[in-house]
Amino acid sequence: MAIVNSILKWIMKKRMHQIELFKKYPNEVQEEWLHDLISAAQATEWGKKYDYESICNSEVFKERVPIQTYDSLKPYIERMLKGEQNILWPSPIKWFAKSSGTTADRSKFIPVSEEALEDCHYTGGKDLLSIYCQNRPDNAVFEGKGLVLGGSHQINEIGKTSSGDLSAIIVQNLPFWAEYHRFPDIELTLNPNFEEKIERIAHLALNENITSLSGVPTWNIVLAKRILEISGKSNLLEVWPNLEFYFHGGVSFKPYRAQFEQLIPSENMYYMENYNASEGYFAIQDLPDSDEMLLMLDYGIYFEFLPMENLLDEHPKTKNLSEVEIGKNYAIIISTNAGLWRYMIGDTVKFTSLSPYRIQVSGRTKQYINTFGEELIVDNAEDAIRAASKATGAIVKDYTAGPVYFKDKEAGAHEWIIEFEKQPENAQHFFEVLDQVLRQVNSDYDAKRVSNLALKAPIIHIAKEGTFYDWMKKRGKLGGQNKVPRLSNDRIFLDDLLTMISESS
Repeated sequence: MAIVNSILKWIMKKRMHQIELFKKYPNEVQEEWLHDLISAAQATEWGKKYDYESICNSEVFKERVPIQTYDSLKPYIERMLKGEQNILWPSPIKWFAKSSGTTADRSKFIPVSEEALEDCHYTGGKDLLSIYCQNRPDNAVFEGKGLVLGGSHQINEIGKTSSGDLSAIIVQNLPFWAEYHRFPDIELTLNPNFEEKIERIAHLALNENITSLSGVPTWNIVLAKRILEISGKSNLLEVWPNLEFYFHGGVSFKPYRAQFEQLIPSENMYYMENYNASEGYFAIQDLPDSDEMLLMLDYGIYFEFLPMENLLDEHPKTKNLSEVEIGKNYAIIISTNAGLWRYMIGDTVKFTSLSPYRIQVSGRTKQYINTFGEELIVDNAEDAIRAASKATGAIVKDYTAGPVYFKDKEAGAHEWIIEFEKQPENAQHFFEVLDQVLRQVNSDYDAKRVSNLALKAPIIHIAKEGTFYDWMKKRGKLGGQNKVPRLSNDRIFLDDLLTMISESS
């Protein structure tokens, strides 16, 4: 195993030279990728429609091709699902990643090409390990197994193509080098029954030398607690003494860090965030002890950034990478080697560095509360939750929030449902700090809170243990890339949860 460890580390080190190249020449690399993408798609139906052959630069591309959403691309994707080819991308599209739905659909189906698998998703996984090996050269991560928890996987045949959770598609097509290191095996990984899978993995993992964990924090915690119940151990290091590395993504890690520090009580545990989605692999945390991520610029994705204040413009103008500013919120627009053209993925980011380009995910274009002009985003909520938890010794497990609308002459409010892993020492103080920090980090929220004119103090419900798990299960959203919605500009999620809480009390 030591020899294998050395060989894999050597391979990872070679890739770091290429990463340094796009860090040094970011704009040139991005323009080259745009040229390659447009050239590749000239003969597709989409390329002919927008005359890709005559597009000479990014400005012409942006003027000619409108910004797309899933709904605008859906007619093309539906034809591709039935087996039609050369529609959005020239190479055969056999796989579609099934993802959370839009307002019109329960699910959306994102095309996944061979190029996207190889040059984007797999390269992202290799790069994450490369950066880890660079930052911690004395690691022994390859001397054990990596426990990968991807949630409930199921491949569904649709016509001549296949669809399923992105992680299922990745597992189905894994190169041999990745399969060598991972746990559990493919059959168990693809088990569509999430709860059964958790139970089987928990029993089998006790006998493995697990050196790394990966997955969405929500579901990793569910697995970790079950392992401790079965083993009778007090923390994961008693089960796996060589555990050294956890790479995570899908949701903000801020509310979960305290829980992981209890589960893995070691200052040497290395936490690393990655930003990937069904649409592509976008960024990796390249600095230790940092919550910013390096934007990965050579994965076959061309990036544009739409300032959030221009989101609802009739003809919104995006920024190239060379035009972005630190600290501003942008909606991400991507063009990819799977045929997504100027596609708005629904995430918002802000830049923390321009040399190299590093970002933080600040929220979702549809996950915010702006009922009263307060423009509250997920990033604000995470800051407030973290501060209130620190001030009161609490550990928040999950939460969601939405608006309380004006009634007669009464001001509106935000209503929160919070489930604690560890209750606050003083619940009222927790609520007060939450409100205070929201006012500090968001001037629009603060203005609406002055004298309770537009917004009263938040209304907060403490949910009993297991509430959010039961709610996600009821909605068929256990495991995988499913996430608890943090903020919503309506009361759909909030009222559904409150009804469930009321019925169970």
